[in-house]
Amino acid sequence: MNEAQYLLTIPMKCSTHCTINNAFSSLLFPRSSTPFQLLSTTTMPHSLISTFRPPLLRRHPPSTSGQPPTLRPKPISKHSSFLIQSTSRPQDFKIMAKKKPIEGVSDQMNAIASQNLDHAPARRRVRLAFTQVQEQLDHVLFKMAPSGIRTEEWFEMNSKGQEIFCKSWLPKPGVRIKAAVCFVHGYGDTCTFFFEGIAKRIAAAGYGVYAIDHPGFGLSEGLHGYCSNFNDIVDNVIEQYTKIKGRPEVRGMPRFLLAQSMGGAVALKVHLKEQREWDGVALVAPMCKIAEEMKPPEPLQKVLIFLSRIMPKAKLVPTKDLAELAFRDPQKRKLADYNVISYSDQTRLKTAVELLNITNELESEVEKVSAPLLILHGAADKVTDPNISKFLYDKAASKDKTLKLYDGSYHCILEGESDERILEVLGDIIGWLDSHCSIR
Repeated sequence: MNEAQYLLTIPMKCSTHCTINNAFSSLLFPRSSTPFQLLSTTTMPHSLISTFRPPLLRRHPPSTSGQPPTLRPKPISKHSSFLIQSTSRPQDFKIMAKKKPIEGVSDQMNAIASQNLDHAPARRRVRLAFTQVQEQLDHVLFKMAPSGIRTEEWFEMNSKGQEIFCKSWLPKPGVRIKAAVCFVHGYGDTCTFFFEGIAKRIAAAGYGVYAIDHPGFGLSEGLHGYCSNFNDIVDNVIEQYTKIKGRPEVRGMPRFLLAQSMGGAVALKVHLKEQREWDGVALVAPMCKIAEEMKPPEPLQKVLIFLSRIMPKAKLVPTKDLAELAFRDPQKRKLADYNVISYSDQTRLKTAVELLNITNELESEVEKVSAPLLILHGAADKVTDPNISKFLYDKAASKDKTLKLYDGSYHCILEGESDERILEVLGDIIGWLDSHCSIR
């Protein structure tokens, strides 16, 4: 199953639990003609909503500890609550699902995590509060993270006036950098959680690793989980990594794209727009095509497109826990809840349509893919179909291409498998990078 397909084929319900087939009138024409409010069942610190805003466009000084600088919000008010509001305009209609509590953290930390993350300042506050908690999790990516990796965080203003979060991981001082590895994250994700451990391991092998959060995701500006045009994400990746490839430590060196899930679709579009700019593309469980038998029926596609024009930011309601499909290891599945700034709410209508459109577009373009290609996929993946990776491998024009399927593995082969499998996948990525640096 493909990530876009999963988001588009699930049953959809409105706030009164009627199916989408009989919910159109209640969604488009609410009974009340006045703006309405939904009172959250979760109490939360109001001061955390309004007091702290990270410095804009300020570079954090390089760190060898991997931790961002300490920023102190004002004291917490323990008994305030918040409202989720909607105006009478259809495009502003939204319902926020109650978040399940995170096991093993205090009520105060759960209150911080449960706030509305629609906008970047809130996501940045929550990330700041959970950074140390995440680093202490019982996961191989954190427990066995190499020491001495140099990290830097900063924000860049993109051409659309949005602040884009950027981060780098460099080897210990004195270790020669072989190449730049530029990461492209998947739908709903961020480069500041599990990828921290992945990046440190690749950096320790002698690579400059760089990552950004897409607009509307992670710590970058934009409405959380909203994508009005998939090509805006592609163009932003090109814009930010063009700057990063010019940094003194990696200027003139080989450069590779490393992408995961939806990021695979982004990376392929980046490569197709910049055929000569990349020395290779490594894809992990990429989203690049929807199997015909799994596509939403044509009438439903038309309904989704119609609704996305009227209220593009409105959300759908998934009926399954994506973590169960993505993480095979039950203990690691629980740790996914600590990815507190990921977008795990209902998929926004316009975002879902854009994901469907881009996979349809890529299906007709894979034969143009010419870069050296590494494709890694869990053979039991139910989020993105491993058969589609086979399709990409067969159709790509690349003369240098490798496909590896991991027997029994699910979608998150770098985060949700046994320790041994995770280290195997990381080793395969690093080995491929090493071999292609020596080729150049």
